[in-house]
Order: sequence, then structure tokens, then C-alpha cells
Amino acid sequence: MKNHFALLALLCLASPAFADEVKVAVAANFTAPMQKIAADFEKDTGHKAVVSTGATGAFYAQIRNGAPYEVFLSADDETPARLEAEGAAVKGSRFTYAIGKLVLWSAKPGFVDDKGEVLKKGEFNKLSLANPKTAPYGAAGIEVLRKLGVLDGVQAKIVQGENISQAFQFVSTGNAELGFVALSQVWQDGALKSGSAWIVPAGDYTQIRQDAVLLNNGVGKPAADALLKYLKTDKARAVIKSYGYAF
Repeated sequence: MKNHFALLALLCLASPAFADEVKVAVAANFTAPMQKIAADFEKDTGHKAVVSTGATGAFYAQIRNGAPYEVFLSADDETPARLEAEGAAVKGSRFTYAIGKLVLWSAKPGFVDDKGEVLKKGEFNKLSLANPKTAPYGAAGIEVLRKLGVLDGVQAKIVQGENISQAFQFVSTGNAELGFVALSQVWQDGALKSGSAWIVPAGDYTQIRQDAVLLNNGVGKPAADALLKYLKTDKARAVIKSYGYAF
């Protein structure tokens, strides 16, 4: 009921007189759900979300160097907290919009078993993951390899993407037989879209809490406030959940 009233309040601002746009920096793993949410957001409120996607670490550097983003949807909770502490984001505006899940995926059906034993067998040439220095999902992949005791053995086979989207592209195009990607990239409406996968147990890596935060450029911007509220509505959360995220 609370979310229902929140959505009604947003709808009241949907007239052209209140229409605004918000510049949003979005972690690459959240690209697909954000595209859907942005379309719904514009339809329901009249506001437009201008979305840029990329690696969380890269966005941090851009924001600190004056990039004009007004809202940041990070792939972790540490970066938004850091921006708050450094005075680049509004204190108290931060919240977790999704909890991400890591998956080992191959575009080839049957290539990845449901326990990840393929990593121990090592019968592959390339393993893709996002740069662990800038992308939380890449860091999570390294954690899993280390926990399984195979990091040293596969180190020479690792190919790094600048972000999780590029890591996914390496696998989807066949440049790597398998890779660690976000579940949201290969999962929709409760099912794997293609290929084969091992959904990594949550206890095998540090929980990926993805936080949103209002940046200083968004202060006083109706669309920025509206988007942050919209992410908490039942409608937006249903989209987020359909891509395999938790809360």
C-alpha cells in the first residue's frame, strides 16, 4: 500500500509543467533492468532518465572529476558511501536498490555444470571476468576462484573486460568459453536465457549490495528525487526481481 501511494504521488508530477530529466550513472550489470525501468519511469511520471552505463570504479573517478551525473546506481555499497563521506553525494540519500548475484556462464549449452566443476577441470582456454579493481562482480569472481583453490591454475587463462558488459561480450561472442558475469545478464523471468550456467552460492563471495545515491548535481532536481523514489515502488522492484536480483 505504501508503494502504491508513492507511485500515485509520482503520477501527480507527470504533467508537462513538471517534466524534467535526470542524468543517471548506472553500473553495467544493471543495464537491462534499467532500460525497462527508465521506460516505465518516463511513462508513469513524465520525467526522462538519461542513462549512462559503465564500471563502478570508473564512474567514481568521473564523478569526483566533475561529471554531470545526478543519480548514481552503483554495483556496490562502498562507492556511494565513499562519495557521501567525501561530500560528493547527499548524506542520508543512499539505499540498497538490489543485491546482485554472480554466475559462471557459457554461451555453450552443457559446457558449465551446475556445481562449477568445470573450473577445477580446467578444460577451457579463456575465462572472462570484469576488471576486479573497478568492477565488484570481477572482484567477486576472483574471490570464488581463490576459494576453490584454482586461481593460480587459471590465472593465465583470464581475460579481463573493462566492465561486466564487456566480460559478458567476450563469452557471448565465443572469445572466451566461459566467464563470471551478473545473473541479470543471462536470466529473465525465472529462467536462464541461453547457454549453461552455475549460479555461484552466495556464501562463496562477499555480498554484492548495490546502492543508489543522490549526487550533489541532483539536489533540487524533481526528476532525480522522483527516480530514487520510483526505484522503491513495487513496479520497479518487480522488474528488478525478474532479472534475478534480490533485496
